[in-house]
Amino acid sequence: MLQFVIAGLVLGGIYAIASAGLVITYTSSGILNFAFGAMAFFIARFYYYLHTQESWSILAAAAVAILIAAPALGIVLYAVLFRYLKLSSPLTKVVATIGLSVALPALATIIFGTGAIQQAPGLAPEPVKVFHFIGVPVTLDQIIVYASVVVIVVAGALVLKYSDVGLKVRAMVDSTAMTDLSGTNPTAISIGVWAVSTFLAGLTGVLAAPIIGLDPINFTLLIAASFAAVIAAKLRNLPVAVGVGLLMGVATSLIQRYLPPASAWTTEIIDAVPFIVITIVLVYNLVRRGRVGETEAWGGALDRAITPQGESKLAASTSTVVETASLNFFGRYAGPLVLVALAVALPLVLGGYWVGLTAQAFAFGVIFLSWTLVTGEGGMLWLCQITFAGVGALTTSQFAGHLGWPVLASVAVGGFVALGLGALIGFLSIRLGDLYVALVTLTFGLLIENLVFTLPRFVNQGLGLTLNRPSFASSDISYSYLCLVAFVIVSLFIVNLRRSTTGLALNAARWSQAGARTSGISVVQMKVLAGATAAFIAGIGGGLLAVAQTTVSPSSFATFAGIVWFAALVTIGIRSTAAALVAALAFVMLPAISQAYLPTWTGNLLPVIFGLGAISAAKYPDGVLAEQSRRLRHLLQRVAPDALADEHFAEEVEAGVVDTEAVGMAPEVAGQLS
Repeated sequence: MLQFVIAGLVLGGIYAIASAGLVITYTSSGILNFAFGAMAFFIARFYYYLHTQESWSILAAAAVAILIAAPALGIVLYAVLFRYLKLSSPLTKVVATIGLSVALPALATIIFGTGAIQQAPGLAPEPVKVFHFIGVPVTLDQIIVYASVVVIVVAGALVLKYSDVGLKVRAMVDSTAMTDLSGTNPTAISIGVWAVSTFLAGLTGVLAAPIIGLDPINFTLLIAASFAAVIAAKLRNLPVAVGVGLLMGVATSLIQRYLPPASAWTTEIIDAVPFIVITIVLVYNLVRRGRVGETEAWGGALDRAITPQGESKLAASTSTVVETASLNFFGRYAGPLVLVALAVALPLVLGGYWVGLTAQAFAFGVIFLSWTLVTGEGGMLWLCQITFAGVGALTTSQFAGHLGWPVLASVAVGGFVALGLGALIGFLSIRLGDLYVALVTLTFGLLIENLVFTLPRFVNQGLGLTLNRPSFASSDISYSYLCLVAFVIVSLFIVNLRRSTTGLALNAARWSQAGARTSGISVVQMKVLAGATAAFIAGIGGGLLAVAQTTVSPSSFATFAGIVWFAALVTIGIRSTAAALVAALAFVMLPAISQAYLPTWTGNLLPVIFGLGAISAAKYPDGVLAEQSRRLRHLLQRVAPDALADEHFAEEVEAGVVDTEAVGMAPEVAGQLS
């Protein structure tokens, strides 16, 4: 048993170091860094490049990669991104770090070479020396992990609690402005914090590489597992985070001893241990307190009063509403109508293989609309929409393939199964706070992926499940139009929802929960409704996608692949139904074009572009398409104002003829117009 405990402490030590970096970052900046795993992979890949590809010594490669490159990466990222996120909403912070998590691994592949590396060196010289402790063999790599954990925990606790630097960091968390007034430079402290955070990420990456290999998915999974320790520590308690990380490693190792090694369930349970821990902690806190205790804001009231943030939420919303409502029919709907016309022509223009891709793109568009609803309208970051799509796809295959139901009826059943799961997840998570909604949905996706999608009836010995298209839409062209019709129907539903009483209530809950409650709106009810409806849409889209591909494989609905889907949508526009179609076409067509006509390495440019697009959400929350549409509208209004303007709109508002609530305007907006 001692041997399993010692082995478990290695994985637990890596969890502990990663969770320490996450806690330090969140405590000092208010950002839960979803890109920590991508940073760890980037530095580990750089270390491999120096040590293995360029034949540097271990000491030189480690010094350059961990002690120089890692802190430098943190400083650069702070300068170009993180310093602009200090007073942003939790949603914006998470979206930006998700974009970074998508871009960095692809960038590392472009710089250092392609392909996953299964055997990576650690910090111990090879062959690795083996020592014996109470009769148990311990490698030098393991000793380095133990020593790193001890040094980080002791040094971190002493510095944060008893040193001048720790006092300044804690003061800056409370109020950057007051820290500045006391003669301390908050920028220097922030730079130092991010340098330390990326140093810990680099150390985690180099220590973990010999165990998990140099695969970015494995690194992301490792950091997602470390979130269990961070959540148990309520995002702030460093000793608790380290302790839970160590215990998770030991528990994982002991499971390997007591469960049958030949059982497939053993592997699945081992992979699910951290996510089971997250579930237990979240449910416990939800039952006991109703919330986990997330800090909704970082910094004090003085910081928010004096820090220029550009347009406020109300001002931005007001500007958009005024612009849209004051346009005539052509000004409002010309863009979407042209886009739909192009989509209708696309299957006729293209041929063969490309028409089949068009059908898949339209199905992806339906899935993307689920984010348009839950994130764009509801203001919640759900990271399991791909899981709901997978549930819809697998349910469709079971009902259509095994029970002989009509295909479209099976797609509808898949949507309703996803709806039930979405309602359950929404009810359990929304009261926890915005940040925890992202963590809960990510955990749910990983649990379903590990425990449900791996069942033999779904995997079918790796062959997947076969589906037939409906008889009236058996060809690629006819099925493309079927998926396009589904997309248009869901889009019209979302557009009408925005104008309905429910949509107005959901919009109020998005921008001000306190104000919505004062008005008698149930925030939880509105957000559960949005989440469940979005899950239904994702389930329908997943069923349509499975039928488009005619084969269903659970591996196609991996949780972390959904993060790339989300980044693609955010790049184009999270609130626009038209953007969902553009993003889906780009997501499906661009890789195919790259594979068919461009050099192989260009395939890695797309994740970088999508990742950078998600990062740009910090500046352009509505996405590239919405921003460019706004600029084009301004240009046309200058050139031909009469062609776009509804000349009677302002007069009707002033006379009280227009129902301002029906067009989604707050009273302040109507006041500006009148």
